Amino acid sequence: MTSPDLPAELKAALDAKLRGFSRSDAAERSALISKNYRDGGGSGTIRSETDALAYALARMPATYAAVTASLNALGEIRPDFAPRTLLDIGAGPGTASWAAAEAFSSLRGFTLLDANDALRKLALDLVSESFRLRELHYERGEARNALIKADAADLVVASYVIGELSAAEQNALAVLMWEKTRDTLLVVEPGTPAGYARIIALRERLIAAGAHVAAPCPHDGTCPLAAPDWCHFTQRLQRSRAHKQVKGAELPFEDERFAYVALTRAPLEVRPSRVLAQPVLSKVEVTAKLCTPAGLVLSRTPRRARADYALARRWRWGDAVVVEEQTLLAGRPGEGQDP
Repeated sequence: MTSPDLPAELKAALDAKLRGFSRSDAAERSALISKNYRDGGGSGTIRSETDALAYALARMPATYAAVTASLNALGEIRPDFAPRTLLDIGAGPGTASWAAAEAFSSLRGFTLLDANDALRKLALDLVSESFRLRELHYERGEARNALIKADAADLVVASYVIGELSAAEQNALAVLMWEKTRDTLLVVEPGTPAGYARIIALRERLIAAGAHVAAPCPHDGTCPLAAPDWCHFTQRLQRSRAHKQVKGAELPFEDERFAYVALTRAPLEVRPSRVLAQPVLSKVEVTAKLCTPAGLVLSRTPRRARADYALARRWRWGDAVVVEEQTLLAGRPGEGQDP
């Protein structure tokens, strides 16, 4: 499994850019940029080197952690997957490309697409001394237009991108991304009900176009969750001193909530169940909410089944698991609440 923390090479490159950089200015710019993102403004507020660095400090660690967790899930399901080319859509400072490079040593060619000049320059600065990402090409352009001109790739990634688009633009981009996918498409969004809804809409559209889900879902059927419940996961990451200063945070860690889907050209022979919430451990049993090939179930593993109980005790939210005996879920416990 790849670590959710920024790799040493990327940390060193960021530290070099941050020499003489005002943390108070970064914190102020970061707050404005974050507000613009929440309001649906996308990266339009990022216009200068200071803006790009503020964004990278505030968001790059969490975005990297979420993409890495998604790639780890994909790699666990498909341990033989060895992509050679990557297409990173809405690449920003190159976060997803760094994560993919760490997850798949087989990658040799990296193509990044983004319309933001400040983020593009930062990305190129960060990889200028990188041996791992030496075969990197960054094309400037709005996602859809740049994507039309791009070559297809084994692995296509769009992280925290589609939320910036209208519903019609999302549909058009989904189809185009799939056309450019030789093998696998990974889409990552914030772990909010709105982010989940965007993932589900894209998932349904591309399954209808012939795609198959590799993760997190163990099936290609309709998502069994019903509002106000939604599918999302969380990844903990450590905060650097600079990260804490920019975020105005005291805790040494951050929990990034995200939703994702990995879609493949070929169906998988085996797709394990997925843990949808943190399991509840008691002296009597381990109770876990699972999405299975048969639908939504509540798994109860009794203590008397020692071997199974020992395994279930190690389950964590987001894990892929194999369960032989399950009890059908009655209702949806914890609806509308974070697990």
